[in-house]
Amino acid sequence: MFKAAIIALLATSATAFMGTPVAHRAPARSGAISMVVEEELGCTRPLGVWDPQGFITKEPEKFARRRAVERKHGRIAMVAVVGLITHEAGIEFPGYLSKTNDLKFSDVRDGIYGILDVPPAGIAQIIIFIGLIETVVWDGFNYSGDYGTGYFGKSLEGEEKVAKLNIELNNGRAAMAGILGAMADEFITGTTFADKIAAGTWPVGP
Repeated sequence: MFKAAIIALLATSATAFMGTPVAHRAPARSGAISMVVEEELGCTRPLGVWDPQGFITKEPEKFARRRAVERKHGRIAMVAVVGLITHEAGIEFPGYLSKTNDLKFSDVRDGIYGILDVPPAGIAQIIIFIGLIETVVWDGFNYSGDYGTGYFGKSLEGEEKVAKLNIELNNGRAAMAGILGAMADEFITGTTFADKIAAGTWPVGP
């Protein structure tokens, strides 16, 4: 069951790293702000433009950055959800995470507390790696989110590209809610997703 879920997630995930960057227009400080933003990526039905704090009106010049941050967090959350299910399905890297600590990948606990099993040097390596990606490999200030890698090797343009980018944003939003929910649930109940499946208490108890 777990492996089928993983395959389905990987098959339907929308990474949407595209070919030609999508230009973000800086909204004007006028009554036309909402109309301009409605044409931006991520403003999809049924919510459309959803800005309960009024940031678009108060700081329209920061809209592109906030959308880029949302996209990046969504991508991280999608990877986190797939990683959570993969690890709890018992699919792990072979060998040692740390030979110094005699720690294998299979020794790392499932769920949110697994991060506590990773040695400090491992956490440092992760942070350094992310920093290199952000500053050397890809431009962290590229607000379009387009790093020229293509969509599964395919370059998309026009409406098809816009549709894929919107799918990515919406999947990322769902993933952010999903991984936060999984973490909160495990923290409150003390049981992982795999524990609930094994006990027959997911999605609801007997």
